[in-house]
This record gives sequence, structure tokens and C-alpha cells, in this order.
Amino acid sequence: MTRIVSASRLWERLAGLELEVERLELRGQRVTVSSGFERLTTLFVLSGPDGTQGVGEDVTYDAEDHTKLQADPAWASPDGAGARRLRGKFTLAEFAALVAELDLFPAPPVREVSRRYRRWALEAAALDLALRQSDSDLAEVLGREPRPLRFVVSLRLDEVDGRADPGRVLRLLERYPGLRFKLDPTNAWDERVCAELAATGAVDVLDLKGHYRGTPVDVETDVRLYELVFESFPDAIVEDPDVGEATLPLLAKHAGRISFDAPIHSVEDLATLPFPIRHLNIKPSRIGSLAGLLALYEHCEREGIAVYGGGQFELGPGRSQIQHLASLFHPDAPNDVAPTGYNEPDPPDGLPQSPLPARRGVGFAPGGVCA
Repeated sequence: MTRIVSASRLWERLAGLELEVERLELRGQRVTVSSGFERLTTLFVLSGPDGTQGVGEDVTYDAEDHTKLQADPAWASPDGAGARRLRGKFTLAEFAALVAELDLFPAPPVREVSRRYRRWALEAAALDLALRQSDSDLAEVLGREPRPLRFVVSLRLDEVDGRADPGRVLRLLERYPGLRFKLDPTNAWDERVCAELAATGAVDVLDLKGHYRGTPVDVETDVRLYELVFESFPDAIVEDPDVGEATLPLLAKHAGRISFDAPIHSVEDLATLPFPIRHLNIKPSRIGSLAGLLALYEHCEREGIAVYGGGQFELGPGRSQIQHLASLFHPDAPNDVAPTGYNEPDPPDGLPQSPLPARRGVGFAPGGVCA
């Protein structure tokens, strides 16, 4: 059985890890993803005096925030003013405190939450470097045992003549019969679409996107859609409903199935929810810090909240890192951390299937990226 240590003890286990940083390098990544936009991320690569490297991935969504960073001499040059601030010998706690004080954006970010994403990237790189410089296994340091990792594939249905088309889900199931899904309902869904999807028995989570404003994934709140989702998928988790006067009576009837993601950045945010929850989607980059993440894991264990993990279109090692965390803290949940190949418009054959094997080894992402 997995050994459970309180979050404060978990952070204490990591906080004293030592690292030495000699150089920062930024590496841009770019790909067209399944939802029809070009995705950019930035890798933060911290190198020590002996060439050992630790890597973290900034999952900020707005492309201009990445291009500005990658063009800014303060961060893009190893001798820039920002990069120089990261040089030296630290404990992981000291490095995290330094990063929390720095403004990592050459210009104000498009979305304030992106500050958390970038901070997470640097803390992840520092953890990776500290573990590698000490030849340490994260699982062993935390006192937990990695287990095979269950995942779901997250996607939004295509639309044909204003109606949702379940064809992509059905085609993926023909090629990968054991797949499970997290789907984004929209107002283009109708009873026919819901019936076809429900008949697959493969839908674990439905994300209503009720807390997004001014993004490509916004969904206008429609109580009729909410009713259809709850009725058509009686066993599924329903994530991020818009909570308002029109929806609250319906949501109260199904409170035990409701989960949140977008509004949760800390333990304290749980107190702002309209009712107690039994499920929570934890995205490490949305939390923004290792200490905050471990505190949230501990709180959920203590309160009996079932946790599953989520990704944010990571393109590289960031995906492998959140997979490793999920394997340590919630391996049997419907984790939205599928290998990145499933995000491609036409996923290739031969992708890894669920569950992913448990991994141990040196660094934050032992065994590399699952792609």
C-alpha cells in the first residue's frame, strides 16, 4: 500500500534538496494540436557546473507571452539579467522563494494565471536538477511507490453543420478499444450525440468549461445542455459547471458527481466553492508551486476528496512530469494526462495504452516523455 505522508512533511522532504545552477537556456516548442490551434510552450533548462540539466515546461497558453520571453535578452541570453539571478547554490526551498519574487514576464501576461504556469516551469526544472545532481529518485525521496497510471483522452468533438460529430471518438475506439475519454460538451450536442457517446461506455469525465472567459474553449452556459449531460451520463464526473442562479438547483442535485479545475489554485480556493466536493482535478501548473501542490494533495487525502490529474497541452517533458506525479498520488483515477500523440489531428498507430507502466529512476521524469 502507498505510504501516506502529510503534505508539510512531503515538502520538508523536498525543500532541503540542494542544487547548483550555472546556466539557464530557453527552448521554444511549437505544434498544431487537435483543437485546431498552434500550441507554443517554452522549456526552461537549468544546467549545473558539470553539465547536468533539469528541465521544466511553461504551459502558458498565449503565444505572444512565449515569443516575448524567447526574444527577451534578459531571459533568452544565458548572461541576461534575469538568467543571472538564477545562478548559484540553493536549497530547493531557497530557489522556489527566489522564483516567487521574480517577474518572469518581459511584459504583463495576457492572463494573470500564466504567472503560475511559468513559476511552475522553473520550480519543476529546479526539482529535476536537484534530483539529478544528488542522483535521487523522486518516489524514494517522497516515500511513495509509483503505480501503473490510468489515463483518459481529452478532446472536443468536431462540428458538422452546427451539430456535434462523435466520429473522432468512435474512430479512436476502433483503433484503441480500451480508451477512456474526457469530453468537452458544447451547445452543439443533442440527444442523438449523447446517446451515441453513452453507448460506448467509455466516457469518464465531461468538462463543461463553465469558468473560462475570453478563451478559444469558452462554452456559453445553457441549462438544457447541463440537464442533458447529467441525464445521459449518470456515472460520469462532471467538471467545471458554471455556478449561478440558473444552474445551482440542478447542480445541487448532482453535487456528488461534480468536480472543479479552473477556479482551484490552492487549498484556500476550495472554501469558495458553493458546496463540498468529492472529486477534484489537480493541475500542477495551475497550482504553480511544489509546496502548494503538496498541500493540496494532503488536504484532499485528509478530507476524502478523490483526485485526478490534468494536463495543459504540454508538448515535452512537462507531460512526463505530471504523469509521474499522477502515478505517485492518484494512479487509478481518470487522469487527463494521455501521451501527447493523442492530441494530434490524426493520432498515429502504436501509441501507449492505459495504464502506462510505473517508472522509477533519477530525476523528475524517470524514463523520459511518454509520447
